Amino acid sequence: MAADLDEATLQALLRAAHDARAKAYAPYSKFQVGAAVLDEQGRVHAGCNVENAAYPQGVCAEGLALGAMVLAGGRRARALLVVGEGPAPVTPCGGCRQKLREFGGNDTPVLIANGGGVQLRTTLGSLLPHAFGPDHLEGA
Repeated sequence: MAADLDEATLQALLRAAHDARAKAYAPYSKFQVGAAVLDEQGRVHAGCNVENAAYPQGVCAEGLALGAMVLAGGRRARALLVVGEGPAPVTPCGGCRQKLREFGGNDTPVLIANGGGVQLRTTLGSLLPHAFGPDHLEGA
């Protein structure tokens, strides 16, 4: 799982997610989230949540990080790290889990952190079991 991430890569993901979280636009909920995704080329891409007065129009940090990855030419998420502060680990919402599934597989590491470091290490398959993905559409 996340064991294949070396310490330097883990620190790069943490730093990028923390930096992104500091730039989040969350004037309504005051709940800032940062995310960083590692692509197939070893590059780190970050995103933060961006709220909107019309609540459903906001964008999650994970989705922006994936968008930054795609914009840079990445097509495979090798790992995702999410940073947020709350009483429980701040895991990706259901929609973001599905977005991550587009670019990752069941074994894609998902790390959840706060200011104190990584709190939870899991996989996309654990967060989104029996997921529908691009492989379901092959040959369609």
